[in-house]
Amino acid sequence: MIKKIALATFALMFIFPVMSNAQIQMFDEPPFEHYKVSPGDSFWFIGQRYNVDYRQLMRLNPDVDPYNMHVGEVIRLKESAEHHSQFEDQVVQLVNRERQNRGLQPLQHRADLKNVAHKKAEDMINSNYFSHNSPNYGSPFDMIRTFGISYQAAAENIAKGQTTPEQVMNSWMNSSGHRQNILNDNFDTIGVGFYHGAWVQLFIKAR
Repeated sequence: MIKKIALATFALMFIFPVMSNAQIQMFDEPPFEHYKVSPGDSFWFIGQRYNVDYRQLMRLNPDVDPYNMHVGEVIRLKESAEHHSQFEDQVVQLVNRERQNRGLQPLQHRADLKNVAHKKAEDMINSNYFSHNSPNYGSPFDMIRTFGISYQAAAENIAKGQTTPEQVMNSWMNSSGHRQNILNDNFDTIGVGFYHGAWVQLFIKAR
């Protein structure tokens, strides 16, 4: 396991830009489920454009820092939209870079396993624990099977408190057990979850 990192509190501020509706197209409701963040965006402005309360957007995207939205980050506009996190995608990219640098095959970021990893990260925060064994789902192996995923082999890395994909990957790569999972040539599939500072990597051999 990775040692927890203490996080400082900060004041949340919202900047409400003054912008004429004539300058940008406005909508009565979102015409699509996801939105890619552009320079100068905020939850407030995106909500104004697509006629969605900014507080609803924050609830739909709890792992997005409203004070530091990243350009290119994909956020949910509707309840029906599938969860998406730029941080999770970036961790997979970093994992596959480490593997390819060592001549290993990249891992597939599969949607169903990604969903399980995200639920585990949510569970660690909402149930206030830091352990491979969940009080609600049991072991990682139990949890993967509960969500209907079959596998030949599996492993899990967890971390809590790191603020960026680079930081959490450095922590994992500097720990022999976690690094072994990341560079295990037996695995072919990965699912990454991030939620309020909790990080989860699930690895399986699916084929």
